[in-house]
Amino acid sequence: MKIGVVVHGPQIVDTGFAKKILGLLENYGNVTARLGGTMGRTAVIDAEMEKVIDINQKLLPSQSIDKISENSDVVILINYGKSNITGHAFGYKVFRRCKGVPELIQIERPGEPDGTVIPWNENQIDLAEKLARKLDLKVLRPSTVIKKMENDTLYNTIENETTVYRKIAGVSKNENIFLNGIVVGKSTSSEVILVAERGILKNIIGGEIKDHGVEKLGIIDLNSAVVKTGLLRRSRIHPRILERKEYNKHNSKLNISYLSHAAEDIYQLKDSDLVVTVGDDTTLVAGDILYRFKVPIIGITDGDLDKVVEEGFKTVGSMIVELESGLDDIIGNKIFLELFNGKQTMEIENLENFKSKIIQIISNTTNRYNLKYN
Repeated sequence: MKIGVVVHGPQIVDTGFAKKILGLLENYGNVTARLGGTMGRTAVIDAEMEKVIDINQKLLPSQSIDKISENSDVVILINYGKSNITGHAFGYKVFRRCKGVPELIQIERPGEPDGTVIPWNENQIDLAEKLARKLDLKVLRPSTVIKKMENDTLYNTIENETTVYRKIAGVSKNENIFLNGIVVGKSTSSEVILVAERGILKNIIGGEIKDHGVEKLGIIDLNSAVVKTGLLRRSRIHPRILERKEYNKHNSKLNISYLSHAAEDIYQLKDSDLVVTVGDDTTLVAGDILYRFKVPIIGITDGDLDKVVEEGFKTVGSMIVELESGLDDIIGNKIFLELFNGKQTMEIENLENFKSKIIQIISNTTNRYNLKYN
């Protein structure tokens, strides 16, 4: 049997269950694994599993399932949600978004008392039961999950053809709310409904909206947007440092990149010599990821930090500029236009001279800033 595995999220990797389940599935056939989503990529690298789990493409879980289904008899989706509520809601949404009706089994929260195996396609009930016994999990029929989701969770309701409401499952109080990778607010209760009008997030019922995040987000389809709550990575795992590739450069120029959006594919910048990051969350996430590739950053921040990971690491040689509230985007845009000439990458000959130019741009705008070096 050809078994495709879609690995979603860092927690299933950090707990060691991704490795355990992949080993178990090898008893049933030939196993091919790939990542679904993007946040698990760092965990796969830290676990030294990038040769086992394909992390090269940035695909949604449903897209990964569709792709791996082409050459698989059955697909196993493995996930470790914050709770069984969030895990089941995740599987329900992913299954609905898949093309056709894939031969899909979800393994959710293995090792937990509420862990389950869900054969989303009833054709796979026998295999689901075998896996459940091996993993000491309960089998949950998809009809049970679907009934609960449709009864308890208002996913999308359109009013007057302009307003979309989307209720979020399994939210706890005081959690960050992410839309397409951007923090757009914080929950104030366990009942949270996102409200969008003409594609713009206008309100968070049961939460506080973050206007700056909404501005960065822009126009979205709330119905299909990727929603996450809490931390992007819950585990405290020490990063694995990778050796940088050596290139035969004809000159000694350094490749510098610009990043103003934490939701962008930061991994594409791993071969840069330095990255300028704008915004507290962008700086935190980018610095943490690029630390694994020994890439320093220059972070332009203003103290508007939402805790999105437990710990953030930065490469030696990094510099963080702390500004007054609201100035990070203004300064960042000036750097982008005046130094990068409106382009995402540039070449420089002298790093210290480049840093001096950044500090000069900042000084021309404000004399109230702090520099932190790593």
